[in-house]
Formats: sequence, C-alpha cells, structure tokens
Amino acid sequence: MVRILQPMASTIRPSLSSFKFPASSPSSCPSTSCCPPPRLGLVVSYCPRGLSLTHLASVVPQYRAFGLKASRVFRGQGNVKASRMPGNVAHASTAATQENVLEWVKQDKRRMLHVVYRVGDLDRTIKFYTECLGMKLLRKRDIPEERYTNAFLGYGPEDSHFVIELTYNYGVDKYDIGAGFGHFGIAVQDVAKTVELIKAKGGKVTREPGPVKGGSTIIAFIEDPDGYKFELLERGPTPEPLCQVMLRVGDLDRSIKFYEKAYGMELLRMRDNPEYKYTIAMMGYGPEDKSAVMELTYNYGVTEYEKGNAYAQIAIGTDDVYKTAEAVKLCGGKVTREPGPLPGINTKITACLDPDGWKTVFVDNIDFLKELE
Repeated sequence: MVRILQPMASTIRPSLSSFKFPASSPSSCPSTSCCPPPRLGLVVSYCPRGLSLTHLASVVPQYRAFGLKASRVFRGQGNVKASRMPGNVAHASTAATQENVLEWVKQDKRRMLHVVYRVGDLDRTIKFYTECLGMKLLRKRDIPEERYTNAFLGYGPEDSHFVIELTYNYGVDKYDIGAGFGHFGIAVQDVAKTVELIKAKGGKVTREPGPVKGGSTIIAFIEDPDGYKFELLERGPTPEPLCQVMLRVGDLDRSIKFYEKAYGMELLRMRDNPEYKYTIAMMGYGPEDKSAVMELTYNYGVTEYEKGNAYAQIAIGTDDVYKTAEAVKLCGGKVTREPGPLPGINTKITACLDPDGWKTVFVDNIDFLKELE
C-alpha cells in the first residue's frame, strides 16, 4: 500500500453516526503499509472533516446498506410534523440500525492480515527472522521519495497467512517500544532446539525453555535485535506459526466487549492468574492452533500504558470498510481514517482505535488480493 498524500473527502460516504459522533481526529498513519512515527514528520496526515447531514434523504443510503428499507425510515407516528421527522427517525431507528450493523459484523469475512512495526536496521532484522525464526522474506519495497522501506516476512503467502510488515525509516535506528506492547507468539515443534539455534546466532534469550507457570506448555522468550519480545510455544504442526500478538489493556471486560462487537472476534478463552496479578483473554477469528489471535493482558490495577513509537498496528481484512467503520463508531471506537479508497491504488481502507488507543486498519478483502497480484 502507499501513503495518503491528499484528502479524499469526495469518496467518504455519509453515515448515520454523524448524528451522534463528532468528526474523527486525524490519523497519524492511515496506510496499512507505511508507518513512520508521527514525531518524525514523515507522514502527511489525513484530516477528514465531519459530514453534516441536514436532510433526511442523506440517511437513506446508509439504511439500505444494512438492509433497512426507505419506507421504514420515513414511516411517521400519528400527526408528526415534517420538521421533527429527522430527529425522531434517527432516535427511533438507532436500536434497529445498531442491531443490523453488529449482526453484519458477525457474518463478515475477516482475517488478521499482518502486524506492522518499525525497526532500526532492516537487513539485520530480516537476517535474524529468516535464520533464527525460520521465516521467509515474502517481498520488499523501497519508497525513496518518502524515505522508507517495507519488508514482509512470514511462514506462508500473504493471501492465506498472517505476516509481519517491517518498516524502516531512513536514518532512524532506534524506537521506543513502550510498556503497552507485550510480545509476538511463534509456534515451534521444539522450543529447546530453536533456543539453541538462536543462541548460536547471537540472539538474546530472556526466558529459558520450560513449562508455563500454572500449566504444561513448554515456552521460552527471546528478543530480536530491536528489543521486540517473541514467545516460543511448543506445538505440533500448525498452518499458522506466527500465532499471537499480545497487547496490554486497562479494562479487560471493556476490551473483550469491543473486540467481539466492533471487530467480530470471538473470545476463545480466558485465564486469570491471581498469584501473578494478571488476566489474559485470547481473541480471534479461529482456534488458536490454526489461526493468529490477539492476546489481551490486564495487569491488576494498571489502567493505561505508554505505547512508545515502535509498534504500529494490526491489519484485518473485511468485505466492507464502510460498514466496518459504522460498527466501530456504534461500539464507541474512534475512527481515525474515514472509509474510502487510497489514492493511486484505490484500495479501500478505514483505520480506528480501540478503547486503549491501539490502532487497527481494516482493508477491503478483494482490493487486498488485487494488490498482491
């Protein structure tokens, strides 16, 4: 994907949420593929303006998008004055609209596409991931006019696997990972053997192989050259070795509800560890042994975290970015890039923040496959 160089206000659809929500704030990185840190000034921000809906007719297309007939929108109650109809209709239809939007989310074909973060030496990181973690370099692209390079790595093709998208910004060799980001998870068949290989290559092991506390799964922790942590989990053969992204959240119940309703994820399991004062929730679009999942961690008494400028976002595929943005708004999320096509390649995306400020970019499924061609 490419950077957004100019506003595309004409492509934004009016939405029912304009009656209830303020205009979205600018996105520091609307693209799914180029994510330099805002403080470096390497991204031209996209600043959508809120759309004012002054006529009821403006609402009808959005109702149709979710299967509501125009006749239902215009149906009055008794001798209601025409001047009061827009407000009454919006109020009376809120529950029905929300129900339709959230029901659509459950049926949407969603998949975690890639996770994006920044590194200080791209060649060094590629070498570590390929030689120590067994990943493949899938593709690489350099954008000299905007002074950044992307590299995509993983264990299978992007059209069917969750992959890593690395971003290197010219001249920037270090980033702040912050306290909010946790780790990535990789499933391997022999943790001890993998750890020995990593040590032989000069990698840093921060937790030697052994059973997880309170369980039997063999795990180990390592760090890549930039300090990102990876948890190695011992499992049998799996179609998705890159299996986890762990983020810390300040209110686990709130996050679970949001990820279920707005993102359409399923709560796969929860585990509370009172002895160590934390609780985790696994969220995803499929079972842990076959698909990538989000591991949300709540540490007792901690409600917010410093995020730094290293980790960027998760990208998720969707059949409709417009409906996705509406669902996010209805669930209390913040849309930072209104849905619409990116200039130049016409891939439709929308970007949003969860209640803790973690960014997610939703990408049109068909457009994403066209990009890979």
